Amino acid sequence: MNSTIRAAGLLLVAAVPTSAVRDASALATATSIATPAPDSLRLPPLFADGMILQRDKPVVVWGWAKPGERITVRVSAQTGRANTSADGAWKVTLPPHVAGGPFTLSVQAGSIRRDIHDVLFGDVWLASGQSNMEFEVAQANDASAEIANARDSAIRQFKIPISWSNEPERELSGGTWTAADPAHAGRFTAVGYFFARELRKSVPVPIGIINSSWGGSAIETWLSRRANALTDSAWAQYLRNDERTQTAIRENLRAKLGELPEHDAGLTASGAPWAAPDLNDNAWAAMPVPSYWEAHGYAAMDGIAWYRLALDVDSTHAANGATLEMAAIDDDDITWLNGIEIGRTNGYNVRRTYHIPRGTLHAGRNLLAVRVSDGGGGGGINGAVSLRFADSTTRSLAGQWKFKVGAVAFGSDGQRLNKIPTIAYNRMIHPILPFAIKGVLWYQGESNANNVQQAKAYRGQLQSLIASWRAEFASGRNNALPFFWIQLPNYNPADSVPPMEEGWSTIRESMQSALALPNTGQVVTIDLGGATELHPRNKQDVGARLARIVRKVAYGQNVIASGPTYRSHTMHGDTAVVTFENIASGLRVRGESLGGFAIAGADRRWVWANAKIVGSRVLVWSAAVKQPVAVRYAWADNPEHANLYNSEGLPAAPFRSDNW
Repeated sequence: MNSTIRAAGLLLVAAVPTSAVRDASALATATSIATPAPDSLRLPPLFADGMILQRDKPVVVWGWAKPGERITVRVSAQTGRANTSADGAWKVTLPPHVAGGPFTLSVQAGSIRRDIHDVLFGDVWLASGQSNMEFEVAQANDASAEIANARDSAIRQFKIPISWSNEPERELSGGTWTAADPAHAGRFTAVGYFFARELRKSVPVPIGIINSSWGGSAIETWLSRRANALTDSAWAQYLRNDERTQTAIRENLRAKLGELPEHDAGLTASGAPWAAPDLNDNAWAAMPVPSYWEAHGYAAMDGIAWYRLALDVDSTHAANGATLEMAAIDDDDITWLNGIEIGRTNGYNVRRTYHIPRGTLHAGRNLLAVRVSDGGGGGGINGAVSLRFADSTTRSLAGQWKFKVGAVAFGSDGQRLNKIPTIAYNRMIHPILPFAIKGVLWYQGESNANNVQQAKAYRGQLQSLIASWRAEFASGRNNALPFFWIQLPNYNPADSVPPMEEGWSTIRESMQSALALPNTGQVVTIDLGGATELHPRNKQDVGARLARIVRKVAYGQNVIASGPTYRSHTMHGDTAVVTFENIASGLRVRGESLGGFAIAGADRRWVWANAKIVGSRVLVWSAAVKQPVAVRYAWADNPEHANLYNSEGLPAAPFRSDNW
């Protein structure tokens, strides 16, 4: 982990491995990035053993050496030369090369030579975004089998470490190429890996994935300062405001807690005194479970907090044993029952199932203690908690728990930094702009869908991202760089009545509007999530659907690439008649009856509607709306009843006919 942080909240350069982002202590450690001697031959981290170079496009190789040095680059039968500039920088452009390999890429500077082995030419895709792109194969459905069966060395990933900078940087903070084998595939971006695996069935060339993703990041941090329309003065003001905000947060917590604890007194080398059943916790605060502690007076706090709950259990249930189930804890936990540790788990999106050893649960009073550590973003027991007894009965433990802060962390909160405009772009995108790529895979938006206003702004932001990256990447000029994104899945509790506006439905529309740009495509995933699944584990279907649209747009293959999409509608009395495109050989219903449609009259009061397929059209009506004027489909954060597909099994895209 490398980081350099300027006083007054102004970041210079920082980098941390993905696993450390949610570890506040790792983020707080500051060291300088070492600068190699100016006369040594240096190459960017991308140029390393096992790399994949983009086929059929000019290949740019660059680096640094002694000023005035003659540089020679060779790969296969191709040779290129250049001289270093006054600051030692050099760049060589080689002619396009067909797919193949392995080759050795050699770079010579005077008497110094660097050989890069096992180099393949194929197609390189930049996979970027937030946690659903960062989400690894090891977290996906059937992870053990997927990892064991990953044996395609022509699929390779380069993982860019999470890093940031106030100014555009020339060099990445690190990164390595790894092949899709059982030793490495678990750390691949799951979407990227399953996409590459599917794509290679019809595009049999090596596939490289440059994984530049950061969980929780907002789109603003991936845009350059120019694309964010930030002048120098506006940028300086933003940083001053951020410093004031962080100062206010600290003062608020000091007013609540007094001196902010730096070390957790609840867990020591000799034991866990705050897990003891007989501990007097009368002075502890109350905290509702499930919830994030930020929503209850501990805004922006990271670190460690303890939860305690006393509960009575009857003798029959106590004698036969039980299992503690916790849907989500952000991030990590250690859990005790009656002073005995029953489990510990790392991971904010991992369900906990702790089997309570026989004899641990008592008839009468029991004490459950949970130590929660959070390294960024929301913290706490934020999912359902319950006891499941041997007779299959379940007891919810939702309610007021006792709460006490063990340790507070500040300063380098990765989940705050990844909302700051431009700093991820400066360190995780700008250094790779000369590298030739085939296109971009984008999965982001959750952090920009907190409200409708944010979600509407995303329309312009996504199009700015596409336009600016196309203009900046050496291989992306003239709008030629293919750009694909994954629409947000279904999430949050389903609505009992159709909503007028919601963040996730609105941001899906903002994403869909970018299809007006050439060489773009989107993947619909409203059937792959769930009310509590911010990170759906079914990334196999996401990757397969992504490969379909990429095959059509980027490779010109004749393939059904999307589900039904809205074309037009007409009103006939009390019925809306909706016509769809991309139906393949016909529209289909997954389930007994068609759902997900809503209609409204001139009063703009939406109701869920009946719907029926007739050829390439869908008839929509409701006895509650005699004269409908507008129709919608899947227009909700979680359109759980939306079940319209085409014959290829691809879901229909959400739409609305109104602009209310």
